[in-house]
Amino acid sequence: MDERKNDRNDLIEGRNAVNEAIRAGRPIDKLFVARGTGDSAIGRIISRAKDAGLAVVTVDRRKLDEMSVTGSHQGVIAVAAVTRYAEIEDIFALAAGRGEEPFVIVCDEISDVHNLGAIIRSAECAGAHGVIIPKRRSAGLTAVVDKTSAGAAEYLPVARVSNLPAAIDELKRRGLWVYGTAADGASGMWKTDLTGPIALIIGSEGEGMGRLVREKCDALVSIPMRGHIDSLNASAAAAVLIYEVLRQRLGE
Repeated sequence: MDERKNDRNDLIEGRNAVNEAIRAGRPIDKLFVARGTGDSAIGRIISRAKDAGLAVVTVDRRKLDEMSVTGSHQGVIAVAAVTRYAEIEDIFALAAGRGEEPFVIVCDEISDVHNLGAIIRSAECAGAHGVIIPKRRSAGLTAVVDKTSAGAAEYLPVARVSNLPAAIDELKRRGLWVYGTAADGASGMWKTDLTGPIALIIGSEGEGMGRLVREKCDALVSIPMRGHIDSLNASAAAAVLIYEVLRQRLGE
């Protein structure tokens, strides 16, 4: 067996195990179901998962075979979150408890688990108050993300929302300025005032921010580039901007 699979502690395999995990309310990131599996037992699992607001992904059975640790997935594998997701209110409570202006990182469809883990790590190290991710088309709080974050996900609230644009609207109603990161951003990060209550949006690895999310931004911030390569990956860009926020907040 692949030794890397032995390190996975976030997979729930088999119909009974998955069904009971959903019934018990265990935090689950995604439910993977083999394509063409249409019996009533699987149908009930899918129905219960959707009722619980879980993301259900239909994949080829070979994908489940590759994921499986036990070799007996019975056509269904759930990827469990290693910790419960926070609420947006928890993020604001942390900021209030520290007596600080809220600083929130919003990840727009960051699908690579290593990028998400690295972003959470940078955010926690720089004193941000929370991270917001969408339920769909995004990595979640899996064991790999937790490991990549070096445990930062245990300390920093990570909220998962059904509608990212609506969540951004809520942040704006609470007084946050929303800054999107974009290579074509008109405002260079060194010339942008990032000292107030802000939300910093990090776009997906390939496409950047989605149209609706981009339209919610108060300003688009760019990172100066001087080399032949004209972009950084999502986690590197996030780290640069997160620490620019910290630098400005410290008045340095």
